[in-house]
Amino acid sequence: MSASARTAPVPVLSYSPVVLPVPGRPVDLQVRVSAPESGTGLPVILFSHGHGPSNNLSSLNGYAPLANAWAAQGFVVVQPTHLTSRTLSHLVADAAGAPDFWRSRAEDMSHLLDRLDVIERTVPQLAGRIDHTKVALAGHSLGGFTAALLLGAGLNDPDTGNVVHLVEPRIKAGVLLAAPGRGGDVFNGPMAQHWPIIGAVDFSTMAAPTLVVAGDKDDPRHFTDAGPDWHADPYILAPGPKSLLTLFGAEHGLGGIAGYDAAETTDENPERVAAVGRLTAAYLHSRLHPGDPAWQAACEALGTDPDPIGRVEAK
Repeated sequence: MSASARTAPVPVLSYSPVVLPVPGRPVDLQVRVSAPESGTGLPVILFSHGHGPSNNLSSLNGYAPLANAWAAQGFVVVQPTHLTSRTLSHLVADAAGAPDFWRSRAEDMSHLLDRLDVIERTVPQLAGRIDHTKVALAGHSLGGFTAALLLGAGLNDPDTGNVVHLVEPRIKAGVLLAAPGRGGDVFNGPMAQHWPIIGAVDFSTMAAPTLVVAGDKDDPRHFTDAGPDWHADPYILAPGPKSLLTLFGAEHGLGGIAGYDAAETTDENPERVAAVGRLTAAYLHSRLHPGDPAWQAACEALGTDPDPIGRVEAK
């Protein structure tokens, strides 16, 4: 895109931490909220962070490239710090649910929805601007696993053998970014035995409209020898309506969505990051506002681009 074709920057407000006490949680739930400077009737994106090597990217302080892009495109972005965050490891190492905190991570999002009115009143200049009926959820990597549960995927609890469902009906659509795939025989990598919960998911009940974003160079060899296609499993194995965005040349960082100039981004590509922000926003706008042509237009533009960033399929 040429400089002349770019739109003017949209001012974004970011406020943190919003501190929400949660009974039974070993530490308070801390949240960052980002929103456009103006506008009303704003839809919400809850975002679940991953579990990378940095101290702060896996917390409310991470994923600024995405949070800012989404806020600039008219969303209120709510980013909690899950108990898996390295910023909390010295406080919660012995807490119930450690180390994966899979149930707590999902419950964090329901707590945020329960307290969305409190969040709206707490953040300066946000009161009265949120549409509480238009809520989406996105997550990267381990956050994609968390998002899948809230979007309807089942889980065979390795500790009890019981099938658990944590679907959150207030969430209307989702985006899974470099999310884990299926378990079973393909869940055979060196880290699989340390994270059995990842392989316990069942996507067959994940009925909510979802965009799955996967990099065609994202090799999950620590979990499986199935190759990059493993990250497309949530699209392949879940019922429709689903869309799959495959990003060409993208590895697990999808170009660097976790943070500006993050050292662990192995495929740094600002254009790819911008495309992820733009395309996911278009998808969620159209899902939350039936009749909105943003996603159709984005797909058509992708299909006619002589050097496309990726491809889209749907079912």
